[in-house]
Amino acid sequence: MNFRMLTFLGFLIILLSSCNSNPMNKGQLLDSDVVANPNSASGDGNHDLLPVITFEENEHNFGQIIEGETVSFSFKFTNTGKRDLLIAEVSTSCGCTVPSYPKSAISPGESGEVKIAFNSQNRKGYQTKTIVVVANTQPNVTQLKIKAQVVTPGAE
Repeated sequence: MNFRMLTFLGFLIILLSSCNSNPMNKGQLLDSDVVANPNSASGDGNHDLLPVITFEENEHNFGQIIEGETVSFSFKFTNTGKRDLLIAEVSTSCGCTVPSYPKSAISPGESGEVKIAFNSQNRKGYQTKTIVVVANTQPNVTQLKIKAQVVTPGAE
């Protein structure tokens, strides 16, 4: 085979294999009710039918920590709505803050956690980091915050 033919076949294999790479479809089918949006174009709608993410607290203060420490906290939540809750994404305001969260649906009445790990390496002074949770709720964005006073060992 010549180079052009090998290149074409390689491109074709990549194209065909990428068509089935939906990250939400890992062998688990979701009920169509979890993506129901009762809002109309006019803005009227029944918000009582949507999932509701209710956090026990939206802010956590680690207090004083030593530079270089990695500290973590779990923001606990409950789905207090009437539909399955899906968290689409959790992002942070800094690469020093790493989130983990449930990827599967949370049924009404069930609970879960958004875990946050904060690495204080090369951070000094008062730190405030924002965590943004995007879910199938109304509104679809919830903000969480962590705070810490990072001190350098031996410094006064």
